[in-house]
Amino acid sequence: MAKRDYYDVLGVSKGASAEEIKKAYRSKAKELHPDRNKDNPNAESAFKEAGEAYDILKDAEKKAAYDRFGHAAFEGGTGAGARPGGGFGGQGDFASAFSDVFDDLFGDFMGGGRGGSGQRAARGADLRYNLRISLDDAYRGLQKTINVPTSVACDVCNGSGAEGGVEPSTCPTCSGMGKVRAQQGFFTVERTCPTCTGMGQIIKNPCSTCSGQGRVQKDRSLSVNIPAGVETGTRIRLASEGEAGMRGGPPGDLYIFIEVDRHEIFEREETNLFCRVPVSLAKAALGGDIEVPTIDGGRSRVKIPEGSQSGRQMRLRGKGMPALRGGSTGDMFIELAVETPVNLTSRQKEILREFEELSEENNPESSSFFRSVKSFWDGMKS
Repeated sequence: MAKRDYYDVLGVSKGASAEEIKKAYRSKAKELHPDRNKDNPNAESAFKEAGEAYDILKDAEKKAAYDRFGHAAFEGGTGAGARPGGGFGGQGDFASAFSDVFDDLFGDFMGGGRGGSGQRAARGADLRYNLRISLDDAYRGLQKTINVPTSVACDVCNGSGAEGGVEPSTCPTCSGMGKVRAQQGFFTVERTCPTCTGMGQIIKNPCSTCSGQGRVQKDRSLSVNIPAGVETGTRIRLASEGEAGMRGGPPGDLYIFIEVDRHEIFEREETNLFCRVPVSLAKAALGGDIEVPTIDGGRSRVKIPEGSQSGRQMRLRGKGMPALRGGSTGDMFIELAVETPVNLTSRQKEILREFEELSEENNPESSSFFRSVKSFWDGMKS
């Protein structure tokens, strides 16, 4: 069976650049890899064919010979591009081609690229701290000292993990890469180095204080600035205040999650505040002034209109919460709750009965309601 044109195999034009050829092979290798096509019996042969094509086209001299003589340049010892021994070179050349893009294809799964240093300076973990504050604190902002249990760099070994602070030595098995490679069939497999467990370094005399980790557990006191306007769910990031890294690696970050407690007087909705204020029956009927509290600890005088009903709202502009990033302040809404008097004396009851007799025309809402009820009943009868 005649071999397919190498350019067709990779899906590139004859004038494609080296980078375009490599990119095309990466795409084909991902698409055709046997581990991803276990139900396709032709996947392995197509995968090898792509590797063969890439091995020729990635090399400038081989590519030039192929462009001039085609497949004949590499068959039977004839042609300008033939090599001693004849033939394509089989599995060894394919492994070389696959190795060129191995890290790009599977680096995410294997834990890093070729020639790296493994995890010798692993970054510390990020930490979370839940902080409860009052609504008053959220209004003003505050400076808060918190205690955070975390890992810090070992003072005895200066974070190196070695006794006396001696620098770790390069792992002889992986030469500091943290990984080792093994040839399996037609492709190369990369695994974590068993000697250094991926660290790329070994410690002959581990620090007795931190057992070679380079860090120890300790409670830290941190001063945190809580800005005005925070609300439940606000997240504050403290860079490099998280867990210390392994063997001198960079520390993680500390994230503080805010939870604002409920207030006994005010309810919050974003930057606006709501306050339910009870007023007497007489005050609601006659009108008048009342004093209401504000979140800043002050007082505001509010005029109650004559004949106010329960649920009526009035706005105090600029008396709400500050916006977290500044620039504006919310409003405060007063909601009236007309209160029915209780535990009346005989005289009070007498006055109210007299008042009720004289105020039949002063209750428009109830008059309208009962007219509607009467109309409803009359309609049911007919």
